[in-house]
Amino acid sequence: METTANTSDNIITRSYEEYYQVILTYITYRITHRYEAEDLTQDVFIRLLDYKQMLRPDTVKYFLFTIARNIVTDYIRRYYKKQEVDSYMYDCAVTSTNETEEGIIANDLMATEQRKLAMMPEQRRLVYAMNRFEAKTSTEIAEEMNLSRRTVENHLFLGRREMREFFKNCI
Repeated sequence: METTANTSDNIITRSYEEYYQVILTYITYRITHRYEAEDLTQDVFIRLLDYKQMLRPDTVKYFLFTIARNIVTDYIRRYYKKQEVDSYMYDCAVTSTNETEEGIIANDLMATEQRKLAMMPEQRRLVYAMNRFEAKTSTEIAEEMNLSRRTVENHLFLGRREMREFFKNCI
């Protein structure tokens, strides 16, 4: 007479041979990653070993599918939770900046711009400075300096071009 353990081992062996491919297909259909599905299919049969005292040949198929469904549900839950955590970490991550270094660079660029500005002709320098540092429009500058708007625009164009060329050569 066969012992209960021997019978359970036979049921597990036969169910593995008979249902491995079916369970693999079932899981692959739900998660679409073949290598993950293979691992989860192995987990189904490992978990089946935990229930070897309760197994009967007529119910093992349904038991396998119940275990597979639960494993897939757990996998999907973990997957989306991981996505959520990754997204949160990405959104909350502090980007590394060195404000001191950036401040020094900005101050150096400003000093360089001021030196170049001092070398420009007086009217162009005044027009450029009023536009750049006081945020005045060409119409406001023209009224304040008693110049035509086109003259102011021409000085702005030449001043900006000269500054761009200067910085292009510096950098």
